[in-house]
Amino acid sequence: MNSRYVVIMAGGRGERFWPLSRLECPKHLLPVVGDNAMLVQTLERLGGEYSPDRIIIITNTEQKAAIQRICPQLPGHNIIGEPMGRDTAAAVALAAVIVRRRDPGAVFTVLPADHVIHDTAAFQQMLNVAFMAAEEESALVTIGIKPAYAATGYGYIKRGEACGECEGMTVYAVEGFREKPDATTAEQYLKDGGYFWNAGMFFWSVASICEALDKLTPELWQNMEQLSAEWHAEDELESLLARYYPGLEKISVDYAVMEKAGKVRTLESSFDWDDVGEWPAVARHYPEDKQGNVVRGQAWLQDASGNIVRTEAGHTIVLIGVDNLIVVQTEDATLICPRSRAQEIKQAVKGMGGDARFKHLM
Repeated sequence: MNSRYVVIMAGGRGERFWPLSRLECPKHLLPVVGDNAMLVQTLERLGGEYSPDRIIIITNTEQKAAIQRICPQLPGHNIIGEPMGRDTAAAVALAAVIVRRRDPGAVFTVLPADHVIHDTAAFQQMLNVAFMAAEEESALVTIGIKPAYAATGYGYIKRGEACGECEGMTVYAVEGFREKPDATTAEQYLKDGGYFWNAGMFFWSVASICEALDKLTPELWQNMEQLSAEWHAEDELESLLARYYPGLEKISVDYAVMEKAGKVRTLESSFDWDDVGEWPAVARHYPEDKQGNVVRGQAWLQDASGNIVRTEAGHTIVLIGVDNLIVVQTEDATLICPRSRAQEIKQAVKGMGGDARFKHLM
């Protein structure tokens, strides 16, 4: 069996979870759902199958120190800080260079740091099967999530013909990837039944992903190959990234590779999954009171229904006669907005980021 590595993408800003989430402490460093940081939960979910020296986290320079604090079991050189965001194609190319440097015959998975999965046993089994599929066929493999509803906030995978089995699970060809659809199209996807949500979980051999990057995004890959050629001592990586990253194309691995590659496969997930992309999604994971309110922290609600309330220790929120609000209180900021307009929080944060008065809240 090939050696297996796990690469976790942990560089997001988490703007949709402001004011709890900030640039230096975004969603994956917070207990948005559960008692531990989302990244810590992601690591715990792997179980003891993967040794710490084979788990690599790709983040950004602003979050690197915080990740080292909450993940002390990982070697420091396994936590990589990108000097700037260049989307997931650059991060995957960097991961390929790092894993290849350690074992050119390895396979590795790329996982997001901030998803909610409760069925740990099914998740671990699925990882094993997906790794095997990537090893056996030298394909680019992704896990598809069976849609629970007509979501417009996720990309979709169009399932093709069955092309084999692995450990009793059907391996499907991928007919195509679809971007986030409008409501009508999402309903049609659900009705057709041949679509999965794209959870951004990928599995491939070092050789397969390097070949795909070389063929499909040659300029980006040539830059990474040059970085690799100049990387001699372990402590040189930071300065090399500072030199090469500004010139890399900013593009997702979905656009750059997965939508164009020849041999792409998918497996249907056997575990529960939630991206928890904005505040209303958090309510799915906590009990409601009789009026449909979800409260974390101390609050008094009177003649109020359908609200999401989160407050820090030592602070009390009181709501009277209001419905369907999101109310989030932190030490230095308070958010109040209708649940139906949660997607506008990101826009507000971007706007505040351009105003000197609010820079300290970013």
